[in-house]
Amino acid sequence: MIDANLLQLLVDNANDGIVVAEQEGDEHILIYVNKAFERLTGYSAEEILYQDCRFLQGDDRDQPGINNIRLALKNNQPACELIRNYRKDGSMFWNELRLTPVFSNEDQLMYYIGIQKDVTKQQEMEKRLKVLEQAEK
Repeated sequence: MIDANLLQLLVDNANDGIVVAEQEGDEHILIYVNKAFERLTGYSAEEILYQDCRFLQGDDRDQPGINNIRLALKNNQPACELIRNYRKDGSMFWNELRLTPVFSNEDQLMYYIGIQKDVTKQQEMEKRLKVLEQAEK
C-alpha cells in the first residue's frame, strides 16, 4: 500500500489538474484540487473549494462535450471529453477532461475524480493545419 504522504506528494506534483468532487443533488461540489489545477485555471483552492465545478464553463454551457459529460454523470459512468473552459482572467482554454466515478465497497457513488489536461496549443495547431490544408486546395 502506498504511503498517504507519498500519494499526496505525487498528486500535488502532477502536470495535469486533478480534482475530486462529490455529488450533491444536481451539483458536483469540489472538495479537492491539486496545484496543477490552480496553475491551469488561475484559481486558488481557497477560492473554489465547495463550489459546483461548472463555474469553469462560465456561460459557455451549450457544448457537445458538456452534454456528453452530463449524460455520463447521470448514469454514473466515466467520460472523456474535449470542452472549453475559462480561467480566472477570462481567457479560454481547451480542456481534455477525464471523469471517473468512485464507488464505495457497497457500490454507492461517493466521488468523481477529474483529470484536466490543457490541450489549447494542440487545438490551435490543428486549426492552423486545417487552414493550411484548405489553402492548398
